[in-house]
Formats: sequence, structure tokens, C-alpha cells
Amino acid sequence: MNLHGSTALVTGSNRGIGHAFATELLRRGAKVYATARRPELVDVPGAEVLRLDITDQASVQAAAEAAGDVDVLVNNAAFTAGGNLVDGDLRAIREVVDSNFYGTLAMVRAFAPVLARNGGGAILNVLSVAAWATVQGNTAYAAAKSAQWGLTNGIRLELAAQGTQVTALVPGMTATEPMRAFAQEVGLDLPEGAMNEPADLVDLALDGLEAGEVEVLDRYGLRAKELLAGPPQAFDLDGAVG
Repeated sequence: MNLHGSTALVTGSNRGIGHAFATELLRRGAKVYATARRPELVDVPGAEVLRLDITDQASVQAAAEAAGDVDVLVNNAAFTAGGNLVDGDLRAIREVVDSNFYGTLAMVRAFAPVLARNGGGAILNVLSVAAWATVQGNTAYAAAKSAQWGLTNGIRLELAAQGTQVTALVPGMTATEPMRAFAQEVGLDLPEGAMNEPADLVDLALDGLEAGEVEVLDRYGLRAKELLAGPPQAFDLDGAVG
């Protein structure tokens, strides 16, 4: 996948990883649609800003119609604060599953025909190490990300015939506003450099996308993938950082 001269749409471009994706794609020579539920919060010079709520089918369809030249879809937007499954708020759990799984699926279903018309292109789904090793305090998010991983593997098979590359980015802790808030909430005392910088993570992801990789893993992703060979367990923060 050559990003120079491509046309990309990034969900959740108003902050964090999504903002970094939109910015770096522009730097690499792509045309970029930067989207968010509140487009007035998107500050990405050079990008075309669109309103998009991935949990609203009408909004998703409108984005697909407005961005008919897209050949790279970056599914980044998602709710993160689902809480625990057993005693958490059921509405929050539904929201985190709705955005991570059904929202991603809605984007894929709407844009798959667009990508096919434009030569196949690529989809990059932003997952999390929580898909492979659950996190105490937010097990609902981990379950949603596990479902999104299964979705990513499924659409990779389904879209292969139309020439669409499907890549999963599986990162650990990244210095975004939601991650900083979660770390503070659960009392994580993180050493310097424990979190990825969004720009560094995006460089890794886009390099992997251009190289045709099906999964792009940071240091946490590598550790979490190893854990899949053994019994299910919570993510070992000390082992990953050390």
C-alpha cells in the first residue's frame, strides 16, 4: 500500500491517535478526510473535515457518500470507558461494544464498496492489547476489543477477493486523554516512557500498513500476543514495561 497519493478517511480525528493519523497521513502525501462527532473540534490543517458518528447509520452512510474517493480507511474512533462486566453500568457496556464492534462494522460495510471501486485499498483497525489480555477495571472494553479483533480477522478473509488489505494495529498504553484518565483512576504509577507517544505509534502503524503487514504490534502488543499461548490472564503491566 503506497500512501503517497492515496485518499484516507480517519475516524476520531479530533484528538489523540486519530489526530496523529490524520496529521501523519497528510505528511506522507495523502488526501485526508478528518472526521469526528464534533467536527468543530478537529484541528488538522490541510484535511477535509467531516462530521461522523460511527454509531449512527445515517451519519456513516452520509460519510461514505461524501468521501467516495477513499482508498484507505482508518477505524480509530471508539468509546473506551466501559467499566467492569459484572458490576459495571450496563449502558456504558453497551456503548463501548456498540462503538468498538458495531461502529467499526458499520464503517466497513459502508466503505467496502467504495474501496472496491477505487482498486481495493486498505483498512486499518485500531485495536488494543486488551483484546488479548483483559484489564481489571475495564473488562468491558477488553471484551469489546476482543470482538473487534475477531471482526478484523473476519473482514480480512471476506474482503481479500476485492483486493482490500486489512491491518490491525494492536498497541498498549498510549498517551491519550482517555488513557491518562484511566491510569489516574486506577492508580497506575507509570515510569517515564511507559506510554507510547501517539505520533510514534502512528509512524509504526503506517509503516506496517505500507509494508503489507496484517498485524502491527508495539512492545505491549508483542508481549500480549505471547500470552495467548498460555492460560487467559490479566495484562502484566510490570512485565511489559520492564
